[in-house]
Amino acid sequence: MITIDYQSKLPLYEQIMRRFQMLILRGVLRPGTQMPSVRTLAVELSINPNTIQKAYSLLEQQGYIYPVKGKGNFVSDSSKLVQQKKDSLLEEIKRLAVSGKELGIGREEYIQVIDCIYKKEGPHDRAE
Repeated sequence: MITIDYQSKLPLYEQIMRRFQMLILRGVLRPGTQMPSVRTLAVELSINPNTIQKAYSLLEQQGYIYPVKGKGNFVSDSSKLVQQKKDSLLEEIKRLAVSGKELGIGREEYIQVIDCIYKKEGPHDRAE
């Protein structure tokens, strides 16, 4: 279900948390879906169960999952989370666009960057 990069500088719990966030926000994990147990996922990934528990605790704090006593953790209805995240990102984009405009970054440069992102090619990934 998820993979982790042992070479990454990002802590394992954060990699796990981010991967589950993405799966939930994209609708791969639907509301009400039971999450893998801490023990099962720890064995599957060959890591300490406390690492999984930390990721799950953060996911719960952020509203992505909820615990059911004696049953495990389940995916929350993420529709509000998705909308809040979109609104937050749009506000951040507006703020960055204003700052960029003040520095002389033109509309076409923004469009070029966005096109690269949607083509899965970062501006620094292109051969020069």
